[in-house]
Amino acid sequence: MSVWQRLSFHHDRTRDRKILDLFDDPKRAEGFSARLGDMLFDYSKTNIDLAGRDLLIALAEDAGVAARREAMFAGEPINETEGRAVLHTALRNLDASVVVDGTDVMPEVRDTHARMVAFCKDVRSGAYTGQGGRIRDVVNIGIGGSDLGPAMAAIALSPYADGPRVHFVSNVDGAQIAETLAPLDPTTTLVIVASKTFTTIETMTNAETARAWMKSAVDLPAMQFAAVSTSAERTAAFGITPERVFGFADWVGGRYSMWGPIGLSLMLSVGPENFDAFLAGGAAMDAHFRTAPLSQNIPVMLALVGIWHHQICGHATRAVLPYDQRLSRLPAYLQQLEMESNGKRVAMDGATLERTAGPVVWGEPGTNGQHAFYQLIHQGQQVVPCEFLLAAQGHEPDLVRQHQLLVANCLAQSEALLRGRSLEEATARMADQGLSGAELDRQARHRVFPGNRPSTTLIYPKLTPFVLGQIIALYEHRVFVEGAILGINSYDQWGVELGKELATALGPVVTGEVSAEGKDGSTRALVEFVRAHA
Repeated sequence: MSVWQRLSFHHDRTRDRKILDLFDDPKRAEGFSARLGDMLFDYSKTNIDLAGRDLLIALAEDAGVAARREAMFAGEPINETEGRAVLHTALRNLDASVVVDGTDVMPEVRDTHARMVAFCKDVRSGAYTGQGGRIRDVVNIGIGGSDLGPAMAAIALSPYADGPRVHFVSNVDGAQIAETLAPLDPTTTLVIVASKTFTTIETMTNAETARAWMKSAVDLPAMQFAAVSTSAERTAAFGITPERVFGFADWVGGRYSMWGPIGLSLMLSVGPENFDAFLAGGAAMDAHFRTAPLSQNIPVMLALVGIWHHQICGHATRAVLPYDQRLSRLPAYLQQLEMESNGKRVAMDGATLERTAGPVVWGEPGTNGQHAFYQLIHQGQQVVPCEFLLAAQGHEPDLVRQHQLLVANCLAQSEALLRGRSLEEATARMADQGLSGAELDRQARHRVFPGNRPSTTLIYPKLTPFVLGQIIALYEHRVFVEGAILGINSYDQWGVELGKELATALGPVVTGEVSAEGKDGSTRALVEFVRAHA
């Protein structure tokens, strides 16, 4: 019997057990948690017991997670469908030596980082200016990994933002760039175009719009542009000089790239020292991931909990619920990180997977979500495993009471998911309000909470640059472990290609330059509607 089969059998035997009963063990919370310094990951409010955890760890061991982990850090081409190394970790461990194809890649990484630091210092100090004076605003134009990471991190680290204001444009919908640029002064704005190839259609369309906007107010618009790209030819054609072009190697995937030049906007906002603290947090999680025993390894256990809930228990989604307003964009960031990485249907060898891979990842910050979708989480028929994130303290010393209320809400939600409320308890409550008979029973049933719903909690002292680095690296490694166990390639994304190809072909169809002949009936009808009403 395989480990997968034994896990399924174990789940069948324990699926109706109350998670709360596991707390008869007074050391349950301590035994089913893992630590890294002052960071605590608690997964005791799940139905995983000692036997289940042993089987999950055996699953990781059978999949060769440890060996594959070291292959990744060593620069081996674990992205097998593209023949590439996966070395975003090198961007945050600047003292390392990593050899790829016989060449130490770290001197170039350190050189690029140094150039970023020098440029940011020039912008922040006023040594580099716009054509109307000191740079007041930075607009980062990108999409996907060139946007979601730095946009999320800029909000997360806003207490440390002492540089120019940063803004993010990603959607090709003209509404976003129009509204972003409208209040800004072109003469004191720096635009960063983030596209590795400098051909991404959404990004380059927005870049052209920004250049036209800039040209209306300054003589040399390209002087106020920087690029994150590997295409020296295309950036030069755009007018951006080499000293303002920052590239990164093809062994850094887009959704893993904010540790390097894609993080330029973040570095401009919070400064090089805080950006380096962010890198240090990621490097600290890397070291923990490589050295901690599997049962005490936070990324490994987070991944194994995910495997248990999705592949074994069959829960289709998981909710990421940061009780930290500044992590409001973390669920969207993790949607890309996890669903683009592990949203696969075939194994590494091309064979169709026997089970689904990535779950649907979604969420919102607390307490907002409590007044929106928590109703379904608590009383809906489907089970949604929840992942809470919580800081022990906030950044507002005058608002300690509000943060205490936030903490109480977070802990109360995980407790409510665990305990629920029985029909007997609900009946007693309604009887105390004077109800009786059939109406008492009817009203009580509406107030029953099934409980026994799993959750995890990641808690940390305060959301600092270092801690944010830990959190992002944690989830990156979670993706790696889940992918390794499932036998898939977490580092390609062929699923985004077909839509791009069809959009390129449909462009001239929409404008009327090319006939819609050959398209399906629905697409033809929709194109005709757009043409008629454009």
